[in-house]
Amino acid sequence: MRFTSCLVAAAFSLACHSSRSPASPTAASDVAAIRRVAVLGDSLAVFPSRDQSFPAQLQARIDREGLGWTVVNAGITGDTTADGVRRMSDVFTAGIEVLIVELGANDGLRGVPATTITDNLSSIVTAAQRRSIRVLLCGMETPPAYGLNYSIAFHFVFPDVAQKLSVPLVPFLLAGIALDPAFTGPDGVHPNAAGAQRIAETVWPYLQPLL
Repeated sequence: MRFTSCLVAAAFSLACHSSRSPASPTAASDVAAIRRVAVLGDSLAVFPSRDQSFPAQLQARIDREGLGWTVVNAGITGDTTADGVRRMSDVFTAGIEVLIVELGANDGLRGVPATTITDNLSSIVTAAQRRSIRVLLCGMETPPAYGLNYSIAFHFVFPDVAQKLSVPLVPFLLAGIALDPAFTGPDGVHPNAAGAQRIAETVWPYLQPLL
């Protein structure tokens, strides 16, 4: 089983009076003042649609509370933690101050060794910390398709990385929605709109202190 693929890129533009007139100091300072949260994730970050995804729901919550942050959805369906390592530098260049790491589900479905997942997540978190980016790690579980021992080892990857690198952890991203048809789409895995909202509610108490 594999999640299907799609990427959202966040773009920011500065309006000028004409193509030849320089940007005003006020407009330039407004751009510099934009604070960004990036979600480095997989299909769980882009379902059921980009407008209804949990990053979009987090943006709506931020806007309601007037916190002045912009959420950049850097989720790509099908991505693994190795893909996150490959893409992280591009994500960091967007002036990110907070990083939500939502990866690992596809690793579990493919039976990627727990030690490899640990190394990849640690690389992402450490690279972000070196850039003074605050990190929130999202925990995941995996079914026992590769045996109970693998599922147990997979479970402990996330709290172990969070503890070792001193970052907050959402214990289980899909808490309260996994396998529940009220919160998942036709495949029984990906969140529907209600599920995306529930994920945002699960993430929010851990994200808010970082903002």
